[in-house]
Amino acid sequence: MRIEQLEYIAAVTRLGSLRRAAEELHLSQPALSETVRNLERELGVDLLERKRSGATISAEGRELLPHIVSVIEAVDRLRGAAGDQHRVSRMIRLGTVNTATVPLLIPAVREFRATHPVTQVEVVAAQQAEIHRALLEGSFDLGLVNYLQGDDVPPALETTELLRGRPVVCLRPDSPLAARPTVSVADLLDEREPLIVMRSGYLMHRFIHRLLAGRTPSFSYSTDGAEMGKLMVAEGLGVTVLPDFSVIGDPLERGGAITYRPLADGEATEVALVIQRRRSGSVPRAVRDLHQLFVRRAGTTP
Repeated sequence: MRIEQLEYIAAVTRLGSLRRAAEELHLSQPALSETVRNLERELGVDLLERKRSGATISAEGRELLPHIVSVIEAVDRLRGAAGDQHRVSRMIRLGTVNTATVPLLIPAVREFRATHPVTQVEVVAAQQAEIHRALLEGSFDLGLVNYLQGDDVPPALETTELLRGRPVVCLRPDSPLAARPTVSVADLLDEREPLIVMRSGYLMHRFIHRLLAGRTPSFSYSTDGAEMGKLMVAEGLGVTVLPDFSVIGDPLERGGAITYRPLADGEATEVALVIQRRRSGSVPRAVRDLHQLFVRRAGTTP
């Protein structure tokens, strides 16, 4: 049984004759008649009453008509849902905290583009709370966020860890601190090397506040996200503290404009980069593919 056979019966019923149905369906009348006969043989019921004046729906056909219409409507809903998924999959909105932007995100998006040439990826830099809200509301498909050890993960979001690392001091290779194997809290508080901190609302702002135990550096800058922080370091404005996976492999680090040193004082806090999506609702194929690509690429990231 094929859905077009049921659609043909519905058309004959609606139009009142086999001839008019064939004209609307752009089929020859013999072809339409043969298709209906095949369905009749399969069901064991004469769906059409054939006379010299033409063929119309039979009494048995009218009894089965509500079931036929129900199947057609169900298939229409399925096609509509598939169409909606296809439209959504042509645009993926990805929210990301800046610490994830370059070393992992850019290569992943580049590889995704090669296999999904018609699917657009919109990358939106935002704070963690904004990403969580957008994921739950459905305005973001995926989110890349960071967690410190002990942080709670929203139960309504499916969370997959991609990378795990430690906070490091990001600095210029010609900085006096670069000559040391590690950088201490006292070094970060020293006025000779201004500290570039993330604005309130970012995870690394919370980490720095905890690391400095309420103390404040003699002079510091505040910026909106890791990418601007790394640029400010490259321009010699100071040093900043970021997860190591945000610095290692960054184009500025590969080009020699920035480098990094571990924190001293026994600092052992871990930072995790995770990818999240909403647990409820259907997930378009392209979104699933991009999610899997992030997971795979994270497994090969040094």
